[in-house]
Amino acid sequence: MTANEHCGRTKRTPCDTAAGAQVVEHVRREIEARRLGPGDRLPSERELALKMGVSRPSLRSGLRTLQAMGIITSRRGAGTFIVEGPPQLGKAPLEFLAALHGFTLDQMYEARRMLEVGAAGLAAERATGEHTAGMADELTGMFATLDDPKAFLRHDLGFHRAVAAGSENPIVAAIIGTLTEIIWETGRISMSGFSLRESAETHRRIYEAIRSRHPDRARREMTDHLEHARWEQVEKETGAEVQPSSDRRRARQGIARAEGEIS
Repeated sequence: MTANEHCGRTKRTPCDTAAGAQVVEHVRREIEARRLGPGDRLPSERELALKMGVSRPSLRSGLRTLQAMGIITSRRGAGTFIVEGPPQLGKAPLEFLAALHGFTLDQMYEARRMLEVGAAGLAAERATGEHTAGMADELTGMFATLDDPKAFLRHDLGFHRAVAAGSENPIVAAIIGTLTEIIWETGRISMSGFSLRESAETHRRIYEAIRSRHPDRARREMTDHLEHARWEQVEKETGAEVQPSSDRRRARQGIARAEGEIS
């Protein structure tokens, strides 16, 4: 008798929910025991349902939850697989929080500074040739789309994800990846009306600091870039000119000192 049959027909929805949670827990245990890993194919629905003693609808409910969590992906005609590559977090909870509480630009950029400045420093220490090649590809894409703000933003956010991956910290990479995806999908940030060439140049300086293995300089360049981007967005939304903060002045002074030391 399956879990759903035990619950009875009149309680089908609650039982489907409970059995779906059972599916999620089963896959988690399989991953923890190293019986499933990145890129592995899950057994067929029929095999899984029989093994776990749940109905096919309940199994599909659990699989949908795992897909929303970014744990599995379905490939048409091939089956269901554990995701490969850098870990990703489901963006739905953050999207709901943004809708409920109305994240401001300042809050968004504050979060980005807390995460991405440190990530840039780690990338300067740890990034492999593959990581820097990914950054270079996105940088090239930015310079190639100076006349297309939307395409430029896609490469801009891709560059930040590449830097996060270069930190070699999968938690940081997952959080930054989720945040940049939300920025892209919500359209909260727009590059229209900005100096895209200037923005591309700031990304080039970040890339050069990382490639040349200068963690402090990479952190300063990322700080300056995010502060400048924040002010441009605020000015665009409010129409008011924003004066540089002491943080940005210190960042610029630090960059000038670093460039003087390098030259």
